[in-house]
Parts: sequence; C-alpha cells; structure tokens
Amino acid sequence: MARKVLVVEDNELNLKLFCDLLRAHGFTAEPVRDGREAVACAREFQPDLIIMDIQMPHVTGYELILELKADEELRRIPVMAVTAYASREDEDRIRAAGADAYVSKPISLMRFMEAVNALL
Repeated sequence: MARKVLVVEDNELNLKLFCDLLRAHGFTAEPVRDGREAVACAREFQPDLIIMDIQMPHVTGYELILELKADEELRRIPVMAVTAYASREDEDRIRAAGADAYVSKPISLMRFMEAVNALL
C-alpha cells in the first residue's frame, strides 16, 4: 500500500510539483491549497507525512504545525516544513514548533525526496 502524503501549499505550481514528484516515487499525494482546511484534511486522509508550506495567507504553516502537534490524534504524523524562510533562526523556530524536517525553497528535487524518505 502506498504511503500517504498531505501537501499543504498555496502556490499552485509548487503544489503540482510536489504532488507530481511524490506520485512519481510511488506515494499517494493529497493536495491542500488552503491552510484553513489542513487540519480537517489531515483527520480525514490520515497521512503518513504532512508537507507544510510556511508562508500562506489566512493561517501560517507555523501556526498549523503548532495546532497539529497539540492534537492527540495528529501529533504522531511527521511534518516537513518547506519554506522560503532560510535563516537559521527561522529554521530553529519552525523546528521548535514541531517540524520534523526543514527544506528551504527553491527546493532541490533530490533533497526534497531525501527528506521525505528519511521521515518515512
């Protein structure tokens, strides 16, 4: 059975790239364009991994990571943050919120898949 990955990303091109890349590597990818739907989608889809953009309108990926990690049912799911924030302080803050991995944009496809495979 294919591993399931929830991809939370508001940029259509990035969302398509991440989902296509995951599917090409045998994963089932579920796209979420609006961060406000991410927690409900995680409950319904029960992913093995969540890939989370940090900079999104309405709710940030940082806030969503905190919400996911505070939830008894969802906290076990590893979260990979994908962000244009590239400073050491940003990475530390995002990891402290509960992200299990951190990949900065623009992404290297090889680095992206290495991070996904390391979490699964």
